[in-house]
Amino acid sequence: MGKIIAVANQKGGVGKTTSAINLAASLAALEYKTLLVDADPQANATSGIGFDPKDIENSIYECMVDGVKTEDIIMSSPIDFLDLIPSHIDLVGAEVEMINLPNREDKMKQVLVPLKEKYDFIIIDCSPSLGLITVNSLTAADSVIIPVQCEYFALEGLGKLLNTIKIIQSRLNPDLEIEGLLLTMYDVRLRLSNQVVEEVKMHFQQMVFDTIIPRNVKLSESPSFGVPVILHDAESKGAISYLNLAREIVEKNGVAVVQ
Repeated sequence: MGKIIAVANQKGGVGKTTSAINLAASLAALEYKTLLVDADPQANATSGIGFDPKDIENSIYECMVDGVKTEDIIMSSPIDFLDLIPSHIDLVGAEVEMINLPNREDKMKQVLVPLKEKYDFIIIDCSPSLGLITVNSLTAADSVIIPVQCEYFALEGLGKLLNTIKIIQSRLNPDLEIEGLLLTMYDVRLRLSNQVVEEVKMHFQQMVFDTIIPRNVKLSESPSFGVPVILHDAESKGAISYLNLAREIVEKNGVAVVQ
């Protein structure tokens, strides 16, 4: 049985989609069968692994709202062991259309749980909000990774997200765990970055991943080429960091690391 991991933070610009894409690609590079689910109407995870959202006919939206079967929309990526459930702008309308549906918070769970038999890891890129689609993602997930930017306002909004997670744990998904807080956009030259790392580790201790994602030019460039950083420059600090994160998650979940 696979594990569903949501990557969530309602604060934009923290490296959420970058982390979802590159974690999924790194798990695939370690030869774990991985599914990336783009649950963001901006569809950046879809374009980030080489697909044009304008060419997408059916997406996670059609699965959740219209009952389209997942086997009709899952796309094979250019990376072995990595598949994609794409998104497009219509997902914006899903929250309105789902508002009167019974069990509206469970729609994504109904879509993804049957796929746990086919994949080792299912990574969900959540939208930067705490709306119904993100609630669906957290209800479907076994755990959540929270990217935290190494900048001044790093902890701003984190309390609200943790509170939302507690509400979902108490009402919708009692098995939801926090996989970890992921420090992103770290610049070793900046005193502020080091202060944020110290503060987050002091507050959250064992919840913080050992792996820290640095600011990296290759990591920033790779979306413009429509590939994860591991295909853009496998020897870059960004690629190595996400491979280390993938190994850390594999070890944490008791799965033998593929060398």
